[in-house]
Amino acid sequence: MSLTIEETKARNKDLIKEVLEAFPDKFAKRRVRHLNTFEEGNSDCGVRSNIKSIPGVMTIRGCAYAGSKGVVWGPIKDMVHISHGPVGCGQYSWGTRRNYYTGTTGVDAFGTMQFTSDFQERDIVFGGDKKLEKIVDEIQQLFPLNRGISVQSECPIGLIGDDIEAVARKKTKQYDGLPIVPVRCEGFRGVSQSLGHHIANDAIREWVLNPAEAKAAEFVGTPYDVAVLGDYNIGGDAWASRILLEEMGLRVIAQWSGDGTMAEMENTPKAKLNLLHCYRSMNYVARHMEEKYGVPWVEYNFFGPSRIATSLREIASYFDDKIKEGAELVIAKYQAQMTAVIEKYKPRLKGKKVMLYVGGLRPRHVIGAYEDLGMEVIGTGYEFGHGDDYQRTTHDIKDGTLIYDDVSGYEFEKFAEKLRPDLVGSGVKEKYVFQKMGVPFRQMHSWDYSGPYHGYDGFDIFARDMDMAINSPVWGMCKAPWK
Repeated sequence: MSLTIEETKARNKDLIKEVLEAFPDKFAKRRVRHLNTFEEGNSDCGVRSNIKSIPGVMTIRGCAYAGSKGVVWGPIKDMVHISHGPVGCGQYSWGTRRNYYTGTTGVDAFGTMQFTSDFQERDIVFGGDKKLEKIVDEIQQLFPLNRGISVQSECPIGLIGDDIEAVARKKTKQYDGLPIVPVRCEGFRGVSQSLGHHIANDAIREWVLNPAEAKAAEFVGTPYDVAVLGDYNIGGDAWASRILLEEMGLRVIAQWSGDGTMAEMENTPKAKLNLLHCYRSMNYVARHMEEKYGVPWVEYNFFGPSRIATSLREIASYFDDKIKEGAELVIAKYQAQMTAVIEKYKPRLKGKKVMLYVGGLRPRHVIGAYEDLGMEVIGTGYEFGHGDDYQRTTHDIKDGTLIYDDVSGYEFEKFAEKLRPDLVGSGVKEKYVFQKMGVPFRQMHSWDYSGPYHGYDGFDIFARDMDMAINSPVWGMCKAPWK
């Protein structure tokens, strides 16, 4: 029997209290601020966020280096990205998300290659500046078609004080203005990978956008130029989005970081509108371009037909009637396809309950796609969200939804055990825990090696994958803890 909203709120509050009773009082007082039951009218979901994780408790967060190298800079395909420091960080970040790109690896694309300065004890003692200079020279000799180099600093670089900025200026001058970008993203900075996003955005502003202003005369624009920011082309997501934007009459002059290039980054300030997909990782540079170049930005959501239609119309509102009519034509073109997908999968998924815990934008953006299939998101939270992320989430969640910020492994498992979701959507660190519990799971950082999930074509794949996860016969061979 389903619970009323008030009964749901009371149950969730009791659940939070029960979970916190397992912790020492001091710890419980700190964690209670991160857990809440959403009530309509609460502008920030009622949780604290972007606070340092408590030592001794497992967190799913990454570090500033991961936010810069693994998210923002790494997918820029025609640049070489040096992991400056010991080999461990570089090796771990090598097997990163599936940021699809075009080009020939090792010739004009380097996204799946790993470059590291491989710091040793000698480098810690005497510094790594000379070694970094040598690496840049070797890269120019081995990969002459690269369009730039970024230096992603690891923890020891900040501790010993390597002057990577001086090396960058020296080598940029030596190689006739080749962009060589120092990024002070040492892992110990900030409380999570989120500060790495901010640092990466600042580096783009200072070392890419500002120097590129002199090239403005070379760019020939149109009234319908847009740039896609914060789409990392996981499983081809950005390509699926570009199809819709171009079909409605817009010209995409840049997309980054996924399948992005140095030239596209330099051209972005010439756009008439910046389309922001991952707010958390790219809002900083979008705000900068609005303030300095007068380029407005709008956040969009291409998960599920309902949110796609809303976003297409909002994007079109920044342009003339030609684009507005184009948006309506695109929506109408795919209506039959979307109706067929929903008619196929909704009977198999209607009423199924979902718990989410992801980074970036997914804890709120994918909610509409689940709702299009008749599913209900009963709990959601961010790994490294800020207060404005939770404010935006209030527009997508229902009264009584359980909210958890930087949730610990114990809390997440107990919440799932009590709420009994039909599906959990989270990251690879949580995947096997819940599957061993007998709970269907989808890896919502990299789409579990599927995708794309964006756009109309992506929604068909999304619905299929959720159906396969929940209705697989394998779940009849194991039992969830509550059974």
